[in-house]
Amino acid sequence: MTETLDSPIKRAVVVGGSSAGMLAAAAIADHVDSIEIIEAHELPTGPEPRTGVPQAAHIHFLQAGGAEAIDSLLPDTINRLLAAGAHRVPMTTNMIVHSPEGWYRRWRNTTHYVITASRNLTDSIIRNQVLKNPRVSVRTHTRVTGLLGSNRHATGVRVREADGGETTLKADLVIDATGRASRTPQWLEEMGVTGLAEDRIDSGLVYASRIYRAPVPARNWPVVAIQADPRLPQPGTAGGILPIEGDHWHVSLMGAPGRQPTSDPSQFAAFARTLRHPVIADLIEHAEPVTDVSVTHSTANRRYHYERLNPWPAGLIVLGDALAAFNPLYGQGISVAALSAVALRDALDRGRAPNFARRAQRDIARCTNTAWTLAVGQDIHFPTTTGKSPNLADRLLRRYISRLSRTATGSFHAATALTDVVALQAPPTSLVKPSVLLAALIGPQRPQLHGPQFTPAEQILLKNLEASK
Repeated sequence: MTETLDSPIKRAVVVGGSSAGMLAAAAIADHVDSIEIIEAHELPTGPEPRTGVPQAAHIHFLQAGGAEAIDSLLPDTINRLLAAGAHRVPMTTNMIVHSPEGWYRRWRNTTHYVITASRNLTDSIIRNQVLKNPRVSVRTHTRVTGLLGSNRHATGVRVREADGGETTLKADLVIDATGRASRTPQWLEEMGVTGLAEDRIDSGLVYASRIYRAPVPARNWPVVAIQADPRLPQPGTAGGILPIEGDHWHVSLMGAPGRQPTSDPSQFAAFARTLRHPVIADLIEHAEPVTDVSVTHSTANRRYHYERLNPWPAGLIVLGDALAAFNPLYGQGISVAALSAVALRDALDRGRAPNFARRAQRDIARCTNTAWTLAVGQDIHFPTTTGKSPNLADRLLRRYISRLSRTATGSFHAATALTDVVALQAPPTSLVKPSVLLAALIGPQRPQLHGPQFTPAEQILLKNLEASK
């Protein structure tokens, strides 16, 4: 069975009820008669924790590129998220960031932003939007155990129900959005598709996170981030505070082998004070913790190159963390999943020409490239990283990016060029345009800041906190 031009998709199966799976369902909804989402666990009806998502305990945000992609798939979703308490934080206007090259300035009139909220709220808003579509249904407490079909065409999945019974589900399109636990590599081998290339680059970072009741109004409070410096001889550490719904701060601390945080609540604030600057420790000293400390070790960058496989089964698509999982430090996962879903939708809009699935998989791979370059380009320079060591080209690129980052501490033009890429709205190649190269050559046009740049209003709030101790 082969794909023919504009052959209809009557039935689609999406494996995984994550945000990636929901966005994939949204992407194909106008091209199918029915979509069934297969989820191993129960899906909550509101912003509650979802089983099988340990990373939900850690800070999450949507880059501008990802937020716009979500709204393209599900109009008005970002407004709904903001109405539910999420924050739209302008970059770098409302950010206090200590990079390895210095403190970034809070430039005015920037067009980039991030959306900050708990992962539970973000998942809930996306899920509720998708499940309004009458074409979409969910089968929970069900696990997919294999693919049906051949190495030329996937025709459905085998599933195991909660009672242990097994059955088959026929489908014209199967989408794997099961995340880091994806078993598609094994399923493809069973179908005779071999030679899958995998990249795995692991800095060894461990995450520890907890939520605090903010001691100041969370609305319009800046994101605070202390980035790790891979140039230092000791293991890297980092941390961040994101304002989220309910006047809370979500705080995550990270450390590489040799300086890793633990789940001990009594050590959380102490670890924050070991970062390159104590601003996070100083702030949470005034805040009240409302959760325990959650820890995760699953922070490796891992990417499968499905786009290189030949043959590739028609009727099969892989996206989200099932395709490429990133170190959560860089906040790219949901944004990349959204951009990948848009690529899938656009491929369907062009018609189901022969080899549609392979072409769509290649488009999705291209959507992953920018985020992968950003994450790996940073992580390979930590001395604790396994999987790849920087070569001469990597070191030269790192020197240039470091110079550009230092320039960005005192140059609006350089800062905008960097945030274009970080926001997933421009490719890394945009950083070598003549105007950007010239800015890096000239260097910062303003003197470097010597500490966090709080506004006068924020300084008053902080002084009031100190006075009330």
